Amino acid sequence: MIRWHHGGVDRSPRRTADAAAQTGIAAARAAVDEPGPGKGAGSGDPLIGDLRRAGLLPLLVLHFTAREPAYGNQLIDRIDTLTGGALHVNPNTMYPLLRSLEAQGLVAGEWEHPERRSRRFYRATDEGREELRRLSGELGPRLDRIAASIDAIRAELNA
Repeated sequence: MIRWHHGGVDRSPRRTADAAAQTGIAAARAAVDEPGPGKGAGSGDPLIGDLRRAGLLPLLVLHFTAREPAYGNQLIDRIDTLTGGALHVNPNTMYPLLRSLEAQGLVAGEWEHPERRSRRFYRATDEGREELRRLSGELGPRLDRIAASIDAIRAELNA
């Protein structure tokens, strides 16, 4: 299991409900959207933020590195492109994640030019592929529910 904690603000339903009761919808929205230390853009979105906390970012990194070796900025670009910018990852998030995944044996990194520091390419290990399958199984139903909800909202608005 990935031991990746993305620190930040308490966004529990209780905090959101308390904020709404105290000062209305603006405070509730602020409780959800408020940026916290170490948080990348895109994490304030309730849907994306929930998926991030559930392991979406490690899932995507393992997915791309299982296909072919990739370096940090390349992964950032691929995730941005895949999500249409809805999940923006900055280097201050990506590189600690890659180091954490490497320390756990889920990815292996190699320097492009071992004689000098250059780009470090990461590839998923066998353990990383196993974790990818686990995370896919865990997050798949959640992604399906979100997609179905969005489709239902669109259908309702277009009715």
